[in-house]
Amino acid sequence: MRSVPAVRSLLFALVVLAMSAASFAQVGISIRIGPPALPVYEQPLCPAEGYIWTPGYWAYDYDYADYYWVPGTWVLAPEPGFFWTPAYWGWGGDRFIFHEGYWGPRVGFYGGINYGYGYFGNGYEGGRWDRGRFFYNRSVNNVNVTNIHNVYNTTIVNNTTVVNRVSYNGGNGGINVRPTREEEAAERERHIPPVAAQTQHMRAAQGDPQFRASVNRGRPAVAASPRPGVFNERGVVPAREAGAPISNVPRPGNVVHPSELTVHERPGGLNTGNPKLDQKYQQQQDKLFSRQNQEHEKLQRKQEQDHQRIARQNDEVRKQQVEQHHQQQTQQMEQRHVQQQQHLQERQQPGSRNEPKPR
Repeated sequence: MRSVPAVRSLLFALVVLAMSAASFAQVGISIRIGPPALPVYEQPLCPAEGYIWTPGYWAYDYDYADYYWVPGTWVLAPEPGFFWTPAYWGWGGDRFIFHEGYWGPRVGFYGGINYGYGYFGNGYEGGRWDRGRFFYNRSVNNVNVTNIHNVYNTTIVNNTTVVNRVSYNGGNGGINVRPTREEEAAERERHIPPVAAQTQHMRAAQGDPQFRASVNRGRPAVAASPRPGVFNERGVVPAREAGAPISNVPRPGNVVHPSELTVHERPGGLNTGNPKLDQKYQQQQDKLFSRQNQEHEKLQRKQEQDHQRIARQNDEVRKQQVEQHHQQQTQQMEQRHVQQQQHLQERQQPGSRNEPKPR
């Protein structure tokens, strides 16, 4: 019998944590059914100077085989001069792949998704940095000028047509946009993964059933919050309506075998500013990637042998027992891989005891 809290808190959240430092272009989470449309909601009031808007998005929980809404929220920038590049889902040829958001000196590619409030599919029109202070564009942000004085007002012409608020790039019905040279260059610059407040915000949403697409039908009761993790206090904003009717939410319990669960993506290059350290970290990531793929393939072959053996016995009861065992094996393997990635990421974080000291 699996532990629901343990699996739920690991399978998606820890993969994001584990892979975010290694590759901002692509994360090893993929499924065959695309996310629901973006819900319609208003932006809550900016709580204080220095907070930057991070739009809401659909994440995925393998334990429930369900998408869940991560509310949009205001987040303090980790460094002056840094902007937020939103996360997005993209079609990978045979399934949808999650691309993690990140902080950096420029806004990179986020799938051409129109998240609104400055994120209209390309770049960010919600504000700018000037001498270490962030100035807000009031035409796209909800800012109280009594408390925040560093504002300006530039009308933005949004040429992106929003019909059904599509939330993914590529595939059937997705946004058909490719990254520009500037966006590709931005992805190669120094980045910072989601800060702790954002990770806690995502985990809080994942642990609350009201955010699951199968429960809220694409219209979450809390679509946005003034601060990360604040879902029950003054200032939270409900969705006015779903972006489109939901008809593609996966059913719980339909993930049984490794081939149905995930495709492990090879980590991208690191950029710590130390080429030798980047090379060492990349070798560690490649080694773990290779070992996990071998385990993935080995388990798949073993389960296929089980299928062949059970087919000869013609025993339906035994077949159901084997399938249940396969599901448990697959989930345990994926949880183990997630933990391995997390431990490796912790060792590679700046300030870690295991991080080599610069010479």
